[in-house]
Amino acid sequence: MAQQKTILRALAGETLDTPPIWMMRQAGRYLPEYKATRAQAGDFLSLCYNPELAAEVTLQPIRRYGFDAAILFADILLLPQALGADLWFVTGEGPRLSTITSADELSKLKPTDAIHDTLSPVYETVKILSEELPKETTLIGFAGAPWTVATYMIAGQGTPDQGPAHALKAENRPVFEGIIDRITEGTIAYLSKQIEAGAECVKLFDSWAGSLQGDDFKDFSVKPMQQITAALKEKHPDIPVIAFPRGAGTKYTGMHAAIGADCVAIDDRVDAAWAAKHVQIDGCVQGNLKSSHMVTGGDALVSETRRICDALGKGPHIFNLGHGITPDADPANVQLMIDTVRGG
Repeated sequence: MAQQKTILRALAGETLDTPPIWMMRQAGRYLPEYKATRAQAGDFLSLCYNPELAAEVTLQPIRRYGFDAAILFADILLLPQALGADLWFVTGEGPRLSTITSADELSKLKPTDAIHDTLSPVYETVKILSEELPKETTLIGFAGAPWTVATYMIAGQGTPDQGPAHALKAENRPVFEGIIDRITEGTIAYLSKQIEAGAECVKLFDSWAGSLQGDDFKDFSVKPMQQITAALKEKHPDIPVIAFPRGAGTKYTGMHAAIGADCVAIDDRVDAAWAAKHVQIDGCVQGNLKSSHMVTGGDALVSETRRICDALGKGPHIFNLGHGITPDADPANVQLMIDTVRGG
């Protein structure tokens, strides 16, 4: 059955008449059933660490829409928490962490083999999903890429320009590189456990890759993702990897080979026709409808969806958004998008 799953076929390089489809953040606040389950959990972290409820919210968009893949419901900041950072969420504002900005604070992080105690509920969620998902639905595991995770660990929260991480990189390179190395090691272990629990492919989200310039992009976005991919391929050679260096622009060219990824996800600032010519020639491309169309809908959603499908239809393609769906999205527009992709 695995060989018949459309996502896995596209990841293997097959061009399909109709691209498989899933959506970043497809389990989330735009769905009323998600809001109800989150209320039942009590708070966001409690939801992430409750295997039954985390599996439930992962399954909700599959039941509603029949996406070709389900992505594990979790958060990229669970790994820093497992490494020893304090993590909490402020309602209406997002995550907060204790910061890591010195050699002393770095030295106090837990060893990689100690992360699994904290993350064991996530692996249990994966096991539940591998049993409960429809047979035709691919299960995707994921983690944040080291640079993006590091920006949160250094600043203690999300920032508009990742300034604190850039400052530490300039002012104390050894500590900054030590943080990247620790996240890289932890991510390999974390994703390997997800695969052992039943994930059929994994995705690396480097949401803030675009703020890295020059050699820093290669050294701190591409290289860590390459190291993670190589280690996972050594342990799990049949498991595909999707890489998402968001904001890479023209640097998306050659990214399959640079990272070793089976698929490169592109953001909505990249033209699909350009991506077909410069990125898809090397393998599967995922993307890249603007999330705003899930809010506004209408003819613009339909025409843009068709344009992307036409542009990327001559090679392996997984249809997705160029970034995650937003809480103000209309669930009806998601259905319109899916109907457009599958119905022409």
